[in-house]
Amino acid sequence: MPRASCLKIMSQPAQAFSMEVEDFGALFEESIKESGKIEGAVIKGIVVAVEKDTVIIDVGLKSEGRVPLREFMVGGVQPELRAGDEVEVYLEKIENKNGEAVLSREKALREEAWVKLEKACATQARVEGVIFGRVKGGFTVDIQGAVAFLPGSQVDIRPIRDVTPLMHITQPFQILKMDRKRGNIVVSRRAVLEESRIESRNELLGKIAEGQILDGMVKNITDYGAFIDMGGIDGLLHVTDISWKRIAHPSEVLHLGQTVKVMVTKFDQATKRVSLGMKQLEQNPWQSAAEKYVVGTKLHGKITNITDYGAFVELEPGIEGLVHVSEISWVKKSAHPSKLVSVSQEVNVIVLDIDASKHRISLGMKQCEDNPWAAYAGKIKAGDIIEGEIRNITDFGLFVGLEGDIDGLVHHSDLSWAESGDVAIKKYKKGERIKAKILTVDVEKERISLGVKQLESDPFDAEFGEIQKGSTLTCTVSEVQGDGITVKVTDNISSFVKKSDLARERQDQRPERFAVGDRVDVKVTAVDKATRKVSVSIKVLEAEEHKKAIAEYGSTDSGASLGDILGAALNEAKAEGAEKGKKKAKKTVE
Repeated sequence: MPRASCLKIMSQPAQAFSMEVEDFGALFEESIKESGKIEGAVIKGIVVAVEKDTVIIDVGLKSEGRVPLREFMVGGVQPELRAGDEVEVYLEKIENKNGEAVLSREKALREEAWVKLEKACATQARVEGVIFGRVKGGFTVDIQGAVAFLPGSQVDIRPIRDVTPLMHITQPFQILKMDRKRGNIVVSRRAVLEESRIESRNELLGKIAEGQILDGMVKNITDYGAFIDMGGIDGLLHVTDISWKRIAHPSEVLHLGQTVKVMVTKFDQATKRVSLGMKQLEQNPWQSAAEKYVVGTKLHGKITNITDYGAFVELEPGIEGLVHVSEISWVKKSAHPSKLVSVSQEVNVIVLDIDASKHRISLGMKQCEDNPWAAYAGKIKAGDIIEGEIRNITDFGLFVGLEGDIDGLVHHSDLSWAESGDVAIKKYKKGERIKAKILTVDVEKERISLGVKQLESDPFDAEFGEIQKGSTLTCTVSEVQGDGITVKVTDNISSFVKKSDLARERQDQRPERFAVGDRVDVKVTAVDKATRKVSVSIKVLEAEEHKKAIAEYGSTDSGASLGDILGAALNEAKAEGAEKGKKKAKKTVE
């Protein structure tokens, strides 16, 4: 300050000087208060200079502020700033420990962006943004200078494995949630796509029609088909409509994300369901199948699939026929088809039947070879005796190997005359060689019945010849049971007498009346040679004797008591029995 001025000030009265100092202090304090109000706000400043990676900005305070140059970069592009340019910055603090204003371009942009984004969130308007980084659970998005979070589930309508093509490009987003205090913004790309999808869907639904050909993308694959996204509309492509060729699973032909051309086969206006087809875009090979594959035609094909019930043979692309398991081999009918043929094996077949309307062809493999059953039947006849190895033993009989790799069956009932089939079959072992007699030959049913017991005459024939229905026999009790007794009719024939057939009188129908070894007289009520069964009854015999006694010796009405009648009848029966015994003894001696 010039000396004259100083002297002039000093020469002024002390009171005036004191008032000027107080006014200056008040102005300074007011200035500080006004400056404090703009902290935390966006203000305008002038670029003073750009030094390497720092921009010096004057915002009208007592000192300039410094802002890193990178905060002015937009989309990774270096900004062109010159001295004198006006910019907006965020004033964090009027001065730091170095006396400089603390400024931020990023926060200024963020603050400006927050205002705009809050309006967009309120009106559900779309905002432009750029995906620029990955974080746990999703991605970071630059939305007009503000950093937002994009959850992984909100990237697209369907899961995306590689998001790289979507990064660093400007695209629309929908704001789902904002929290200004925490500085959180959650956005969705999926919501925008779904909105566009609805618009496309409505537009497509207005134009779609059966027979229309569209482009689509495989969205999902299931066991029964695939869902095709046609830009807003999902249609079902059933597994049977993918190809004229039979396929076990859609994944054999399709894969996720694949672009395909499909035809609308059915469109339900009420449910908006769309059925699609791919094979309909190709010529149906079955149209001329009936003329090409006449019954009896011999063909050459390749096995494409094997199931429990047979094998599928491809005759040409799109045309397959089934060889049922019973038509694969003349002799190996019980084997699984996989034991007889293999996938990709080339075979000769004969057309047995065709239904072109149902896309079905029945084929036979064994018909391409000579029938071993017919060949063997021409060499043998019923009554011939053969010898073979037991190939298999089942509950119902033995399978014996014959010439031509065929088997004959010995039913268990044809194993023994004396024993039951269940007992007799236990005496045989697999691999054992036996002799048998041919009983029947049926080429059509491919059956040859054999018998082992028929190698000998039936020992029961002679014994059955002596037993007639209605005859009276004397038998020996061999077993006593609670419900009856078993009696031995002959050396090889036994019969069971039920409790109700033990006596005419109910009080005498007690099995305990008899003992093993007792001899009893019985009446033969039935004879079945086929089952070798003889039915006998003591009750029937007593009833006949009672009736005969009444007829010959009178009745109670004639004055004779029942005891007298039965006594006379019993005496006569004993006499007849004794006479029969004598004759039998005499016959035995002779």
